[in-house]
Amino acid sequence: MLAVQVLGPITVRRNDVALALGPPGRKAVFALLALAHGKPVTRAELVDALWGDRPPASAANIIHTHVKHLRQLLEPTRGARSPSTTIPTVGDGYALDVPPDAVDAFRFRSLVARAASLASDKRREAADLLSRALASWHGRPLADVPLLAAHPGVVTLAGEHRAALARYAELMTAVGAARDVLPALVDHVAAHGLDEAVHALLIRAYTAAGQRDRAFDTYHGVRRRLMDELGVGPGPDLTAAYLDALEETPADGAAAPAEAPPAPSGVNQLPGDVFGFTGRQAELAELGRVLTSERTGVPIVVVCGTAGVGKTALALHWAHRVRSDFPDGQLYVDLNGYGSRSPMAAEDALGRLLDGLGVTGTDVPVDSDHRAARYRAELADRRVLVVLDNASAVDQVRSLLPGASSCLVLVTSRSSLAGLVALHGAHRLDVDQLPEPDSLALLHALIGERVRREPEAAAELVACCGRLPLALRIVAELASSRPASTLAELTGELADRRHRLRVLDTGDDARAAVRTVFSWSYEQLPPEVARAFRRLGLHPGPDVTPFALAALTGTDPDQARRSLEVLARNSLVRRVPGGRFAVHDLLLAYAEELAGEHDPAPERSAAVERLLADHLATASAAMDLLYPVDRPHRSDVTATPSPAFTTADAARAWLDAERSTLVALCRAAERDDRPGHVVDLANTLYRYLESGHYADASTIYGCALRAARRAGEDALLAVALTNLGALRRILGDYDQAAGHLREAIRLHRRTGERRGLPRALSNLGIVQERLGEYEEAVSLQQEALDAHRRAGNRHGEAAALLNLGNAYSRPGHHHRAAEHLERALDLFRRLGDAGGQASALANLGDVCATLRRYPDAVRHLSRARELFQHIDHRYGVAVTLSNLGNVHIRLGDWAQAHRCLTAAIRAFRDIGHRYGEASALNGLGEALRAAGRSDAALAAHTDALRIATETGDQDEQDRARTALGGTRRQA
Repeated sequence: MLAVQVLGPITVRRNDVALALGPPGRKAVFALLALAHGKPVTRAELVDALWGDRPPASAANIIHTHVKHLRQLLEPTRGARSPSTTIPTVGDGYALDVPPDAVDAFRFRSLVARAASLASDKRREAADLLSRALASWHGRPLADVPLLAAHPGVVTLAGEHRAALARYAELMTAVGAARDVLPALVDHVAAHGLDEAVHALLIRAYTAAGQRDRAFDTYHGVRRRLMDELGVGPGPDLTAAYLDALEETPADGAAAPAEAPPAPSGVNQLPGDVFGFTGRQAELAELGRVLTSERTGVPIVVVCGTAGVGKTALALHWAHRVRSDFPDGQLYVDLNGYGSRSPMAAEDALGRLLDGLGVTGTDVPVDSDHRAARYRAELADRRVLVVLDNASAVDQVRSLLPGASSCLVLVTSRSSLAGLVALHGAHRLDVDQLPEPDSLALLHALIGERVRREPEAAAELVACCGRLPLALRIVAELASSRPASTLAELTGELADRRHRLRVLDTGDDARAAVRTVFSWSYEQLPPEVARAFRRLGLHPGPDVTPFALAALTGTDPDQARRSLEVLARNSLVRRVPGGRFAVHDLLLAYAEELAGEHDPAPERSAAVERLLADHLATASAAMDLLYPVDRPHRSDVTATPSPAFTTADAARAWLDAERSTLVALCRAAERDDRPGHVVDLANTLYRYLESGHYADASTIYGCALRAARRAGEDALLAVALTNLGALRRILGDYDQAAGHLREAIRLHRRTGERRGLPRALSNLGIVQERLGEYEEAVSLQQEALDAHRRAGNRHGEAAALLNLGNAYSRPGHHHRAAEHLERALDLFRRLGDAGGQASALANLGDVCATLRRYPDAVRHLSRARELFQHIDHRYGVAVTLSNLGNVHIRLGDWAQAHRCLTAAIRAFRDIGHRYGEASALNGLGEALRAAGRSDAALAAHTDALRIATETGDQDEQDRARTALGGTRRQA
């Protein structure tokens, strides 16, 4: 008697003796017959399953041979000429004639059907039947037959298993036996690490069993995996299960914590606590009352006061004291509201805060409203302290406010920010100069017993410093460096200097005190360190490295590092993570003023020129490691990179760390009328920026365009327009992209520049393809391909072949599209370009799906996703998710299609890629319609049509309109 197992590795037993089926093709033929449950499988169906649309000429003979060997194996006593009774020939195909219950898949389906037929009051009996059904599974269906991994029959079985498991979990929970279903759910989760639906079931089962800690651990574990591997957050079902776990009262007798907050994320962006913090007991007590008071809405505290009064020190000291009250993290951003540079824009601040929450790269939305929404969503279920330092206006803060009352926002500002108090119910805490006793205590903590030995001199020293902590700390450093001097001598020098110096603002005694102390401390510096301090005033970024200071001073990094150490010891700079140094905005303004007074304009200009050249050279070196094939597109640089890189990881880390500085340098170069530097930096960084840093790309490209137009240099303008056009194309703004790119092409042709022209042509070709102008798209891509070949640019040739393949990806031309994409893939492989391979595979997978070559489609798309994940290309991951969703639609696996497409939609929305969002929404609508959910399908297609109409995307408009017509008729 035969027993057939397909619910796991395929196994055939006769009288409990395992039979060896033979090679993979033979296993596949037998598996297809077993899945048919006795119905005949035609030869054409067997050929399509094994080879797709590219069968060998001998396909029929190969199948016949497989069947012959299977008959001999299953019926060893049958004569050579006797007809087979186990695998009879039926028409032009074959069938497997065995008792239905000999195949485990039939038994599984029979048990599930019996469970479904039971009345609603027979939940325990139904659960028992499902338990028996699930026990027949031994892994993924046909796990050892990879040829059939994407076959509709296999995919359908997997979906039935998930549905049966879900129903079993619901029934067991309903009858109070949630604990008994946990092993089955845990096993399934272990095998399907990204299956949100089953994770949601496991969370609900843990909650019902009174194991909420494990429910939380499960949620946070899958949430991290979704972000790390797919670049998306939890879907609605998973989120709902988590919220239910938060609200659920623990079961009787279940051990549960006193409260069940989410697992701590561990994020802590706070700078270090202030050494020697003294006083402010009343202010700390008031902050504590705000923390413990009953409030509605988001608690907000505005700590306001004059410059140098210690607002930041107070905020940070208190933040460190209450860290344990905010287990999900502490966020910090310096808004630079009163520095000599421009205040930080709210959208840039949101980028910094999202980075602290683990949302980086392409996950950060470009649109500021979407960015704020993502920020609020990330904080929705967390208890987080948000410190917004140095805010200058309410508008700078408003979009940085969380939506969750579980968070607390601490803002420091020289302004009272009355709008936050009036409109958002903020609590204002006014911080005045330190009382004299606290000032003396701070001085004592910093310089010791000298304060007690000379109480009158110490009190006068405090008065000379305006009782401002910043000034007192600098004076204390000076006193420590002159142990032989009495405090009276130091006080006399300081008082005399104050009378002789002009002040920054004669109406502000505190500011005058700070200016006096600064000047006194500055003049104690060695000449080379004093020069280094002045050069800091020329740096436009948020912080400085020894390499940057070396460029500004014309020295080597070791000398620059020694200067920074001296400045740090004198409290004129402070160390921040990453071997970097930051400067208080008052000190930065003072350094800039000193540079203007003591350094001739040509020297200042040469220092900035060296800084720009150094960053351009280092950025070029980093890009050479990360994107070596683009080296011909980058400008020649003469400066030596600092630092030098030995690995691609180090190069990317430098770009990530310096991105804010690079943006600031571009802004400064535009302001100082240095168009060549701006365009060179933009053109050097474009591949890195367009991998997901769209907001920074928009800023840099905008600077380059304005600088090039003002300079009136066609060559620079053509490059700037090409970059900006490519970015607008990525963001789905096709009209503006086409305008920029057509102007760029005209200028490239006028100047005879051969490297930038094909890139502009290719990008315009992509735009025209999106707009439905296919013939022009093909013409532009062919012209780009010819240009790359004439220039001997093999990478450009591969990229043009890929784009040409995409231009042909339309009805009647898919075979031609596949040919170009396969040629592109082969060339990218020979060039060793992983990103190019991933793009070619993703597009080839989509074409294969259109040609009904589903195994090829799944294979190409899966490999593309692996490559995109390896190179941290979140947009690429989103595209492959969308395309895989479309393949699952064609395979009839609506659940898997829904999961892939909803994940893709979230990812596209997060990165601001509107074409991708419209395409994935159309795919989701198709999956929902096929699953019989017409109303939901109508909503998805309507959203897709709206986006495609706004962007001008003709393909997705047509797709949405066609689907909407069909969906309405179906409804």
